[in-house]
Amino acid sequence: MRKTNFIIKQLALLLTWLPFASSVNADTLTIDQPAPQFQLKTQDGTEFSLALRQGNGWTVLYFYPKAGTPGCTTQACAFRDSIQAIRNQHAEIYGISTDEVKSLLDFHQKHKLSFTLLSDPDAKVTDAYGVKMPVLKMAKRWTFIIDPTLVIRQIDDDVDPAIDAQRVVEKLKQLQAASQ
Repeated sequence: MRKTNFIIKQLALLLTWLPFASSVNADTLTIDQPAPQFQLKTQDGTEFSLALRQGNGWTVLYFYPKAGTPGCTTQACAFRDSIQAIRNQHAEIYGISTDEVKSLLDFHQKHKLSFTLLSDPDAKVTDAYGVKMPVLKMAKRWTFIIDPTLVIRQIDDDVDPAIDAQRVVEKLKQLQAASQ
């Protein structure tokens, strides 16, 4: 009986930490590497292709676990409130989660978001960017800044949802100043 309880406790501990482990299947993306190309549906069901961003300013991709949860709501609303500062840096923001289009539309409308959300229901893009949680079909909270040539210039894997938008604005300024 004690051995069974011990095994159950060990299994519970493992399952508790599993979502925080690194993604096993995806290659690790690095700065100065071309961003993986993808096509996803937006919150309103239209197709979005990252390739169409080439030559059209900077692109910020932020991955988040689930629309409507407290951290994800905080992060999305912070980006909404900072959208003009981001656009002043010639950048557009895109939030990516494994939620279905309908969930994203509800989330987008409820919080009056002024940027595009992208649905990755099969987690292929989430996996390609190395941010898929093991076992779970959810993204870790990571932010990527991609230049107009679609090269990754910044990867943030230690995202605080409350201040991510402000960090993105500051990093865009630094990256653009360095590229001049």
